[in-house]
Amino acid sequence: MIRCTFAHVDLGALESNYRAIEAFLAARTPAGRRPPAIVAVVKANAYGHGAGPVALALERAGARMVACADIEEGIALRQAGVHVPVLVFGALSVSDLDGLFEYRLTPTCSTPGAGKALQAAAARHRQVLDYHLKIDTGLNRLGFRHDNLDRTLPELLAAPNLRCAAVYTHFATADDPGHPLFDLQLERFASARAALASRGVTAASVHAANSAALLRDPGTWFDAVRPGLLLYGLAPAALAGVLALRPALSLRSRVVAVKNIRQGESVGYSARYVADSPRRIATVPAGYADGLDTRLGGRGEVLVNGRRVPIVGAVSMDMLAIDASSGPVYAGDEVVLLGEQGGDRITVAEMASRIGSIQYEVLCRLGSRIERRYNRP
Repeated sequence: MIRCTFAHVDLGALESNYRAIEAFLAARTPAGRRPPAIVAVVKANAYGHGAGPVALALERAGARMVACADIEEGIALRQAGVHVPVLVFGALSVSDLDGLFEYRLTPTCSTPGAGKALQAAAARHRQVLDYHLKIDTGLNRLGFRHDNLDRTLPELLAAPNLRCAAVYTHFATADDPGHPLFDLQLERFASARAALASRGVTAASVHAANSAALLRDPGTWFDAVRPGLLLYGLAPAALAGVLALRPALSLRSRVVAVKNIRQGESVGYSARYVADSPRRIATVPAGYADGLDTRLGGRGEVLVNGRRVPIVGAVSMDMLAIDASSGPVYAGDEVVLLGEQGGDRITVAEMASRIGSIQYEVLCRLGSRIERRYNRP
């Protein structure tokens, strides 16, 4: 029996979003210059959409490279049949690096320790390994500090089995137009690139722009851009509406039970909801084990028969309750937790706002037991 809570992923929407980004870049690139390449970010199971099918769809659409979080994600992409280069973002100083060579993955070098580990592994495999060098310009997670390159880079650049194929950074506040750190990071990145050029690193490509920076400032595009959220049909709130996008994922279920409760009776764990009048309560088989936030109880809504219906009581591990008193609801009726029904839509941005979170978290938390069903263009 197939569980009735599932995610529908529209691969046609993904390809359409890719082409919309591509057209946006082409239209705003000065004459005589080549538009930046698109590195399609498919980390975290393609933001909950399913990394293998999504990466293959983006490869068909024209993506020249895809990017993931770690070696294990990269291996999964290769095993799914992805052929384009795969960039691994994550720290590698404490990883088993053999997968880089067996599965033809491109590592990020973001610390001196990672450089030593990559050189040793490349020498052992008797290969010259291309890597992307990450510069920390203010996010203060991974990356060689922009102001300490004279001390930290010489050993890496002298490594005989490593070759710097690209240089990049990552913005901390690209989705906040008023924050001064964005421009400061750009200045620091320019200084870092000048320092690299003085050491002979001139042939490497350059990339910096995530989805927000891509929309905000063509000065961040360089040789390539790294959209993530935009590919899935969503945009940072401050930049929504700049691009015409199609959300690629909807989350659907069905009513499995309906019952009437009396005034004063409660629903769910901890009796958080108490009926102030006779109510009709429907049960939906989706809960926090599927990635739905417990804060949706008393705050979120779903769509049933084209109407908005409130979630009441506690969201439990496998189920949630909705107040279906406003109209006829029966066992078997479709429930839309994310997506469109009857001309209305529950958006990822709306769900994130209801629980005080962000769109990325809503999508990435969708559980592994939720079947992803794909329509293929």
